[in-house]
Amino acid sequence: MTQTSRFSFINVCIKQWQLFCLSVMFFTRLPVPKSTPYSSGLMNKANRYFPAVGLLVALLLCALYSAFRLLLPLDISVILIMIASLFITGAFHEDGLADMADGMGGGFTVEKRLLIMKDSRIGTYGAVTLILSLLLKFMLLLALAQQQLLIISLVVAYVLSRTLAASLIFNTRYVSDEDKSKSKPLASQQSITELCIVLLSGAAVLTLFIDKAWFTALLISLCVGLCAFRFLFRQWLIKRIGGFTGDCLGAAQQLSEIIIYLTIIAVSQYSANHSLFVEKIL
Repeated sequence: MTQTSRFSFINVCIKQWQLFCLSVMFFTRLPVPKSTPYSSGLMNKANRYFPAVGLLVALLLCALYSAFRLLLPLDISVILIMIASLFITGAFHEDGLADMADGMGGGFTVEKRLLIMKDSRIGTYGAVTLILSLLLKFMLLLALAQQQLLIISLVVAYVLSRTLAASLIFNTRYVSDEDKSKSKPLASQQSITELCIVLLSGAAVLTLFIDKAWFTALLISLCVGLCAFRFLFRQWLIKRIGGFTGDCLGAAQQLSEIIIYLTIIAVSQYSANHSLFVEKIL
């Protein structure tokens, strides 16, 4: 490798690291180097690392869960990592889910729905949706922990759910007021390069389940389920508000995360029951 090529390679690595840091800064409360450059253009490119941020958060939660389990019961450890997740992300995606629920539930016109979503106050629809989603997530994580599947499920769900949410940017129109929106850097559509990086990130983590006998069934179930959810959710957003807002991306992440947990539990449970049935017959 020539000196010029080596310099170019290092420069590319530095730029990608800066984009990753920008993504971490935008989606979490984790500290990043103060020297990290910022611009709307760079922030828009940083959405390629949305799944990678999910991986980082998941690994931190897995480490905390392992530490908690040394001293605490299973259910308490699960609730503590849920609290830790809220602290690490600043409840960024949960806030989006609540705001979208308020807007979609309380507004009767596109303009009213978008206006309600921008309101920082939480309403009845948002509160109910948030409470039920957190309760369901706790029950799902507890069930996964009891099956010794929590750690790999966290990694897969945190990465794959952010993959789905980020992919909506590619072919869906941004409909909020860009000058006032906190999600303005994400308003531009993704390039095919960003989309490919996002999709490859999501596909890569699925290999964590490759040693399971039910891996193929899980892979098919997740692909069908998440693709169906993305299609229906996108069509619903277009019908209700004409496109997506930052809150809708947060909601997509939260809802798809729950779908992933449900799918893993359903497939593993079906596989276990099927194996038990075969053993009894034999």
